[in-house]
Amino acid sequence: MKVLLVAGARPNFMKIAPVLKELEKRDFDTILVHTGQHYDMQMSETFFRDLEIRHPDHNLDVGSGSHAQQTARVMERFEPLLESTAPDWVVVVGDVNSTLACALVAAKLRTGLGCRIAHVEAGLRSYNWSMPEEVNRVLTDRLSDLCLTPSPAANENLLSEGIAEDQIQFVGNVMIDTLLSMLPGAEELDVPTSMDLETGEYAVLTLHRPANVDDPELFRSVLTAMAGISATMPVVLPMHPRTEERA
Repeated sequence: MKVLLVAGARPNFMKIAPVLKELEKRDFDTILVHTGQHYDMQMSETFFRDLEIRHPDHNLDVGSGSHAQQTARVMERFEPLLESTAPDWVVVVGDVNSTLACALVAAKLRTGLGCRIAHVEAGLRSYNWSMPEEVNRVLTDRLSDLCLTPSPAANENLLSEGIAEDQIQFVGNVMIDTLLSMLPGAEELDVPTSMDLETGEYAVLTLHRPANVDDPELFRSVLTAMAGISATMPVVLPMHPRTEERA
């Protein structure tokens, strides 16, 4: 059986790594496609190296742009690749633009090619339609033949939306597999000690969502809150490129 797996952005890489490794262990014929939605060293190459993901078989090199531009470029470049590779399954993960774009192409070619679509991390909902990710995940679930969910609550979300029960399979959170595989190496690095931090005596903050950093007043309020926390303990902020630019 031939399985094509799509990874486009940083959140995808952590989810695709354990799925790809398990498929390879079971001798599936796998095709790894990197859409290039995230493409620089910090957002792409380091993740492939650290997560021990093999070099992609295809890179669509779509780059950055508006949501419409990025989604359209992925679709335009993915369509001929899907037709030429003709996989049995297309596996998409998460909720980025690449996820929806490839699922949409596969759905329109599904009958002619005989391929099916599986969505890993299906059924998650924020019910906030101002989030691009919410649009992506809801539409991808609707297009998929198989919705692989990370939690029982995700199953309930899908059932309430009319997704057939036989299309839903609770498999758990694949990022836990990534966490467990990476944990020994992370512990060996002992980053807290290198930063003169004591276990249990510091906070870690990640901050990159456009809704939090693009609005100057909201961003300022988050940083003010962080400053308040830092009065009682150190706050470690791994700086996302978007956050650094806005700061």
